[in-house]
Amino acid sequence: MYFTVFLFLPAAEVMIGAFQSPDGGYTLSNLSDLFASENIRHAYRQSIEISLVTALAGGLFGVLLSYAAIRDGSPRWVRSAFTTFSGVAANFGGIPLAFAFIATLGTVGIVTQFLMNAFGIDIYANGFNLYTKTGVELAYLYFQIPLMFLVISPAIDGLRSEWHEASANLGGSSFQYWRYVGMPVLFPSLLGGVILLFGNAFAAYATAYGLTSSGLGLVPILIGADLRGDVYNNPHEGQALAFGMFAILAGMMLLYV
Repeated sequence: MYFTVFLFLPAAEVMIGAFQSPDGGYTLSNLSDLFASENIRHAYRQSIEISLVTALAGGLFGVLLSYAAIRDGSPRWVRSAFTTFSGVAANFGGIPLAFAFIATLGTVGIVTQFLMNAFGIDIYANGFNLYTKTGVELAYLYFQIPLMFLVISPAIDGLRSEWHEASANLGGSSFQYWRYVGMPVLFPSLLGGVILLFGNAFAAYATAYGLTSSGLGLVPILIGADLRGDVYNNPHEGQALAFGMFAILAGMMLLYV
């Protein structure tokens, strides 16, 4: 019942609405507009780029962080501390996260002012800008890395120390262990985690909106504009945009399968 009300029915509404015209008839013009509009193509391109960058970077750092916290020899409190922090940070997003980054790295942020006053370094004069695509990627990594930590930790837990010892006893190097044992075991979980991070960033809305005030063209922001009707109300275009997101995420799932 829960999945029907909150997942299947909204998805069905989006998929049907993407093929409807304002008068209630059915049309393909909503989907054709996705390819005809340069603004929409640019939004998809930027959304995919941000999602790929944060998924790959978040996946890499999440795996390294998880392995460092879980491997033999690491104190137990390290794992507990990172797991607790990751559980909080992975769910900390939206307007509060945008405000936290503005207060820290914005033009008058704490870190920005400290660098300026203590070292005379003006990061904005050197090309950094929190309110652009780079800033959004940096903010997304705040919750992408902890999310990957939580996703990949059980898989790293499954790497038994006996496997490494057996590889060493047979004359295998560390590289050979990871090439023939470690990575094949981790790869399904690693790929699944990266795809999860991609979808998480691809659908994120409030953080990017809070940082850029809709100045950055992303698909979720365009959908929000269509549904809110700031300039004009066009819910069917918003549903067509969401349908395009479904298609891209479905392609990512097929890649995993």
